[in-house]
Amino acid sequence: MVHQLLSYIKVLGISIRTAVVIVAVIIPLLAAAGCGAKKTETSYAREEVDLAYVTRVAVLPFQNNTPDNFAALRIRDIITTQILALGLFDVVEKGVVDSVLQEMAIDQNRPIDSLLLKKLGNRLEVNAFVHGSVDDIVQVSQGAFSYPQVSLTLRLIDSETSMVLWQSSAHRTGYSLIDRLFDLDPQDSYEITIALIRDMLRTIPK
Repeated sequence: MVHQLLSYIKVLGISIRTAVVIVAVIIPLLAAAGCGAKKTETSYAREEVDLAYVTRVAVLPFQNNTPDNFAALRIRDIITTQILALGLFDVVEKGVVDSVLQEMAIDQNRPIDSLLLKKLGNRLEVNAFVHGSVDDIVQVSQGAFSYPQVSLTLRLIDSETSMVLWQSSAHRTGYSLIDRLFDLDPQDSYEITIALIRDMLRTIPK
């Protein structure tokens, strides 16, 4: 990218020394502009509760608010992997969770009431559930330039009381001013999804 910018400046007849100074000033500004537009996030944690007691969780099926029928399945798997990778909690295997949901005749597409949630927690021997929604996964096009954007909501719910212990809603795009100016490939949907989920999970006060 730097070499490309230098070649543009050289065409304008500017000396190499001057060009280097210009690049040294422009690159940080462009990087700041590109990064600044990438993400927004709001998180909440219940201050009066010490989350040290939460050691084992089950990741429930996610609500899917997108046209992509498989988005919630992918996000659930990525979240499970990242919880384990960050060392936050032990996680019950997805197949076990789904099997118990089926045995208890719990409709995965409907909200679970507090009584059922408590019974489910006892069956799975978990302290809390991770649940949420996939609010948006879309590829945005601006002329010849396109980039992905992802919006998610995650929450940590106490298995005994159904109290929301922590919640985060966040949005991230693969848009970068530098990528657009220099015709570089933006981050793909998978890359920004992993980065977004990791940043969201890091706000859990553990």
